[in-house]
Amino acid sequence: MPAEEPRIITGGLSVDDRGQTAFVNEFNFAGVKRFYLVENYAQGFVRAWHGHKQAGKYVLVINGAALIGAVRLDNFEAPSKEAKVHRFVLSANKPAVLYIPPGYANGAMTLTSDAKIMYFATDTLEETKTDDYRFEARYWDIWKAEER
Repeated sequence: MPAEEPRIITGGLSVDDRGQTAFVNEFNFAGVKRFYLVENYAQGFVRAWHGHKQAGKYVLVINGAALIGAVRLDNFEAPSKEAKVHRFVLSANKPAVLYIPPGYANGAMTLTSDAKIMYFATDTLEETKTDDYRFEARYWDIWKAEER
């Protein structure tokens, strides 16, 4: 069976004369043990790369927009710089949750100055102490907007 890859859990937006409701009804909190909120002081700031062998993450942009990267780690000490990096643009204007499975490193760049990124982790802070792999922010340098 092929290894699991990052995937988007799509949501939606309901608008009526009272206001709007953003939702991601297909997401549930099974396995989530903690959450944290990341807010950078500047647009275009990169926080990357951080991975785990055992833990997965769910990512939700609750304000603004962000570019999220996820890359499968083929070697946890010296991963290939040629590995395929999945890129996702998440925006509070289009509700969605990104699932990043165990075995991946992830990173994020704020695309807007008001971006707020909520992470839901499947590990406790104590569990991360023995399952924490970090690499330089530009180890995989995906942080440029693609002109079209």
